[in-house]
Amino acid sequence: MARAEQSNNSKVSAFFFGATLFLWAASIAFEIAVNGRRHLTVVAVGVLFFQTANFVIRRFISKDPLLVNTSVSLLHSSLTSASVVFILVNQWIIKGPREMFSHEELVTGTWYGAYWALCFSCGYFAYDQLDMLLYRLYSGFIPAILLHHLILLVCFTLALYKDVTINYLILSLVCELHSIFLHTRKVRRMAGVRDVNNPLVQLEWVLNWATFFITRLLCHILITYKLIIDAHKFDEGIELPLALFGMAGMNFLNVFLGIDLFKAFKRERKQQKHQD
Repeated sequence: MARAEQSNNSKVSAFFFGATLFLWAASIAFEIAVNGRRHLTVVAVGVLFFQTANFVIRRFISKDPLLVNTSVSLLHSSLTSASVVFILVNQWIIKGPREMFSHEELVTGTWYGAYWALCFSCGYFAYDQLDMLLYRLYSGFIPAILLHHLILLVCFTLALYKDVTINYLILSLVCELHSIFLHTRKVRRMAGVRDVNNPLVQLEWVLNWATFFITRLLCHILITYKLIIDAHKFDEGIELPLALFGMAGMNFLNVFLGIDLFKAFKRERKQQKHQD
């Protein structure tokens, strides 16, 4: 009975998130083909790039869907982190922190490379959503990872359409530095490296926690704070409500991610004690 109910819940989730992904893809195709917004083809390039990476890993390294998906996610986190760090350092040198973090710069400005980085990441989240749906790499009636990707796709795509808050979204992608260590941990465990006394594993956990608190938790809280104190500077429209909704969703999911991370940390240490 419980299994049947779980199967039905999974089908409902698959239908809902599959339908929203289809509508998103149709919207992107319409904007490119009908409205002539050729710059959005970078989104399609992102989808194709990560799907190609998926094929190469599946063909030459492993056919395990979870390992393939995690490896591609690690690739995305690494590329996105590098691009975001480059964008931020470049702007810091050119404009300095006072100008680059001003309200006008964050809302209506677009840092060099920011639009393309956002398009490319948008393509990744669409690819990853499809891959997880195809291989059932999720659990629960409302899977947090699918909800996370849906929130990002909605926020990123609307920002790309309206060409606003691009820089705010680049700041939100700083959290991909933490994702590097999340995915590294999963790949490491799937590879059979589970000794918590291993210095490299201990270093990985230190970096995992440090980047979680700094680049994910703290960074997203600061972005939310900045949106709230600058709320009166926004024009009437969808920008502020959408930004606050997106960050509320991200902060909410970050809390559960932190809880899951703590449980995983305790579980690894407990398993090691039993082995000793």
